[in-house]
Amino acid sequence: MPRPGPLPSLPRGAVPALLLASALALAAGPVLAQDSAGGLLSALGDALSEAPAGSDERATLSGRILQLIALMTVLSIAPGLLVVMTSFTRFVIVFSMLRSALGLNQTPPNMVLSSMALFMTFFVMQPVFEDAWEGGIQPLLDNAITEEQAISRVGDPFKRFMFANTRDKDMALFADIAARSDAASGQQTPPTPAATAEEASWRTLVPAFMISELRRAFSIGFLIYLPFIAIDLIVASILMSAGMMMLPPVLVSLPFKVIFFVLIDGWYMLAGSLMEGYLPLSGAG
Repeated sequence: MPRPGPLPSLPRGAVPALLLASALALAAGPVLAQDSAGGLLSALGDALSEAPAGSDERATLSGRILQLIALMTVLSIAPGLLVVMTSFTRFVIVFSMLRSALGLNQTPPNMVLSSMALFMTFFVMQPVFEDAWEGGIQPLLDNAITEEQAISRVGDPFKRFMFANTRDKDMALFADIAARSDAASGQQTPPTPAATAEEASWRTLVPAFMISELRRAFSIGFLIYLPFIAIDLIVASILMSAGMMMLPPVLVSLPFKVIFFVLIDGWYMLAGSLMEGYLPLSGAG
């Protein structure tokens, strides 16, 4: 499919006409509810171009407007995509559980933990981002491929990353649910999970990846809790034997837990182990 040409220049008086068309579109909400998409697109086309309806110039302009709407939609859901399709979920959950295990309510603050998880995510996902840029976005900017081809090529590195970090059991769960749902609606979908990332569908891969990440994050959080619970028990036993039952054990054990975490270089060990769990797989494919 040939790509649309450059956006035609705006005729004189187009900006006021565009504002007027937008105001009329907002005021006529009940009327546009029946044919809102076509009416709004036609109004914008009339405001931006003097070409007659049905001409190639008008079709090109309509395509550009739809592309702009699609781009705005993608940008609005970008934060959600960052959470569900990258390693950010595991990082931020583990850091939050570490703070709870230490007994520190607001230290480090949420902004610090989220920022650390975000930059670690960029570090781990860099090979995936580079593959998506070189394979999809850069050829699109060079007019070498169409938008449909670019979307597919940008998504392939993320599919390989998620597939490599998803359990087969989780994939089988959602594949079975999808197959039963499609069977109820008269469609045929194989109940077996995909064998490769290319065969996996976004419908089953994204939720399977999410629950796999949640399981791993909670498993790591459990292991983090164990030494700090042991410190709490030791401090509580000492206070009980000393007859200081009115003194909260958590208050006494807090400095011991903090110095223990510092002495073992906990941030170094935790950040390193989290990233090493991804790096062999982040550029796979």
